[in-house]
Amino acid sequence: MTAVARTPCPAAPHRARPDTTRAGRRGLSGLLMAAPALLLFGLFALIPLGGVVVLSLTSWDGLGSISWAGLSNWSGVLTDGTTWQALWLTAKVMVVSWLVQTPLALALGLFQAPRGRTRAFFAVLWFLPLLLSAVAIGLTWQALLDPSFGIGSTPGLHWLARPLLGSPDLALYTVIFVIAWQFVPFHALLYQAGIRQIPVSLYEAAAIDGAGVMTRLLRITLPQLKYTLVTSSTLMLVGSLTYFDLIFVLSGGTGGPGTATRVLPLAMYITGFQAHDMGRASALATLLVLFGLGLSMITTRLSGFTRMDSQQEGM
Repeated sequence: MTAVARTPCPAAPHRARPDTTRAGRRGLSGLLMAAPALLLFGLFALIPLGGVVVLSLTSWDGLGSISWAGLSNWSGVLTDGTTWQALWLTAKVMVVSWLVQTPLALALGLFQAPRGRTRAFFAVLWFLPLLLSAVAIGLTWQALLDPSFGIGSTPGLHWLARPLLGSPDLALYTVIFVIAWQFVPFHALLYQAGIRQIPVSLYEAAAIDGAGVMTRLLRITLPQLKYTLVTSSTLMLVGSLTYFDLIFVLSGGTGGPGTATRVLPLAMYITGFQAHDMGRASALATLLVLFGLGLSMITTRLSGFTRMDSQQEGM
């Protein structure tokens, strides 16, 4: 019998093992670099927030002793119609201010984007409201909108001689106008920066193909500003939860007339420092945090913020 020659089986290819040590060191170094920020966030955000949540379960007038109240503050807040009205006014300010500020900021950003001395002068001029405090802006507009001694007494502007801040139907929209006056320049700078980042070659190619101004705006500029729009909208919507000081000054600290401008942050202040019910005010503060957190998560999810890629890749 002849022996059958057997060919040796080829050796299995050597599989490179992942360098777990290097990955672990890299993760540790990243954690160490983020440690200061995490420490500050924990000290000045998480711990105070936890204290507010605990305080919402107590009864305290701000001066006397603290007693345990359980969920009575929460049941009172959630069954009170003024709470839901304040929440509705907060959402209304967010939506209306976004609808007003976004087109104005985009238009100003388009105007400021081309370089030139005149446009640079206007960019500096429009930025001035951001340098003023909210209290100064509120007092100034409160004087300007005075029906007896404000701009309504100027010849030709008598149609403004009406109690804009004293009318239940107009007070909230007047407040939104002042908010837009203050913050539109900031968002215009965002759009200006975004427009200046768009490659000129896109416009040159479109001009060669015979595209007009509106076509270039709709087909090039606006699509390239998608991520800028997301960033600006997020800042507008979440920032709407911090308009306490301006509304406080314009309404005289009451959220009036009546409750026409009593948004949730102002309702929290009135409950805690005027009605001396810190437990219920803490419940409103926690509700405000949850509302802002939910808003941020929804905005991030709908906008696809976590999946953003460079729009200039390959150019």
